Order: sequence, then C-alpha cells, then structure tokens
Amino acid sequence: MSQLRIAVLNAAHQDENTTRNFRRELDASLAEFDATDGTVPDDFDYDGAVVTGSRASVYWDDEWMQPVKEWVGEAIDRGIPFFGVCWGHQLLADVLDGTVADMGVYEVGYSEIEQVADAESRLFDGIDETFTAFTSHSDEVAELPPGAEPLAENDYSNHGFRKDRVFGVQFHPEYDTKTARELVHRKELSDERLESILGEITEENYQRACEAKIVFDNFLEFVREVKRIDTTADASASVSRSD
Repeated sequence: MSQLRIAVLNAAHQDENTTRNFRRELDASLAEFDATDGTVPDDFDYDGAVVTGSRASVYWDDEWMQPVKEWVGEAIDRGIPFFGVCWGHQLLADVLDGTVADMGVYEVGYSEIEQVADAESRLFDGIDETFTAFTSHSDEVAELPPGAEPLAENDYSNHGFRKDRVFGVQFHPEYDTKTARELVHRKELSDERLESILGEITEENYQRACEAKIVFDNFLEFVREVKRIDTTADASASVSRSD
C-alpha cells in the first residue's frame, strides 16, 4: 500500500519543535498547515488528519479557530480518521459537542496515566495499563462528546477518548527533552516549581515516556485499516453500479 497522506493542522504558533516532533513520530506523507493563521486544506483528499497542541484555549473567540473547526467538522463527517494531541484533543471534543473547561490547576511534567478499565483501547495497544507521559495543560475535556468512550485518565483529567474514527490524547507523546525544557521555561512558574519540573526532565524519564509514542503507530495502523475498508467498499459499490 502506498504511503499514507496525513494532514497536520499545526496550532502551535510556529513553534519549530512541533514540526520536528510530529515529522519524527508520524511515518507518513505529511502536509502541514499553520492553523493559527486560519490555513486549512483546500480539500479532503487525505487518509487521516492530526491536530497538534497550542498555547490557546479552545473556548477563546480567536478568529483563526473558526475555519479550523469548520474543516475538522466536515472532515469528520466525511469519515476521515483524526488524532488530536493536547489542544487537538480538546478541539476534537469541542467539535463533537463535548465540553472543554479550565481545570483551575496546571498539570505539567512527567505524569502517571492509567488506561480506563474495559475500554476499547485500540489506540493504547502495546502500552502498559499505567504509563508515563509528558503533560502540559490547564484546560481539560470536562465532558466527553456524546457517544465517546474514555480511554485514559489520571487525577487531573481525562487523558484519552475515542468516538468512531476520532481519537484524542491530553498528554504529549511527541515531546522530546528539548521541547519539554523550552516549554517549561516559557511558563510563569515559581522558582521552586520550575526547578522541580526541570529536575524531572531527564533521559531516564524521557525513555520511560517513549512507550506512549506507540499511539502514533497505532493510529496510523488504524488509518490503514480504514483505507482498506473504504477502498473495498468503493470497489464493491462500483461493481454493483455496473451490473
């Protein structure tokens, strides 16, 4: 099968780390769009789509978000598989009529996350029931979209959900140590908390968190399966029309 074509809606305000991280983790042909200036694909000729993190909040009335939400909504209606990370996770929940809200606290650093018991956790195949991942968020998906299934969580918030062909994770499986350090330095943290979090950003913790990167491969494998199913269905429909 030819290489997958994936649209990446980059909402990270031109942070070079985001482009580098997603290009490293997604083994596919990527078409990247700067969502923060309202740029979205001109069509829907993609096998799947990914929405990145952002320093914005989904519920802000920023002008650039509207065309992004409109394109995402139509793409979902057309059956394109989606994967959202952090802000992308929240955006997908919002488009699907979930609720995103301020948590009142800031989760940042390497966190322990648990898969939800008995969940249909296709996205987390090969990942331990309790795993480590880097987190950075003060908003959460407070209410999942109607019909969505929770996949992962911790004491702060939901950390993963699925609805049909849409998946979201609150944590950052794509982060490397460079990205984590630069992000923490940008945040308004007390000296004590800054020092504590920087102390967590070690090669050992990064290696522990690499297990969470499997979600990228699992998503792409899901996209391949969807493409095979849709291609077979289209071929069958074509044969029926010709009979």
